[in-house]
Amino acid sequence: MLRGARDEDGSTLLLAMFFGMLSLVLILMVTAATSLYLERKRLYSLADAAALVGAEAFELSSVSLDAGGPSLTLRSPQVHAAVSGFLEDDPVGSFDALVLEDAASRDGRSASVTVSSAWRPPILSLFVPDGIRLEVTAVARSVLR
Repeated sequence: MLRGARDEDGSTLLLAMFFGMLSLVLILMVTAATSLYLERKRLYSLADAAALVGAEAFELSSVSLDAGGPSLTLRSPQVHAAVSGFLEDDPVGSFDALVLEDAASRDGRSASVTVSSAWRPPILSLFVPDGIRLEVTAVARSVLR
């Protein structure tokens, strides 16, 4: 009976080490996923603000009165210039390799902005050394009443 008990020595230590490593890996994965989610939300907030700036990039001379009320026409070069100026001021903080992919007005009433940024995991970037490229698009429309 004593001999059977001695053969079990150390098995609990191996299980504790295994579950400790499993817990550590799980914590690191959740940390990386949370960091990725928050970085995407930050980038989307920046794109949303930039789209709002682009939607307000019109001259008063482009506003006309129709039967339904005032209307305006956005032009893509003006939208792009306004959004570029906004992003050069670094309004939100630092993003890794922030790129303005597109800023234009497709229909003359709304501004569409696409920005991208690189994300790297906060811990153990050894597994994803180049990170992941995040790209978001936001659309804003100016409405005159």
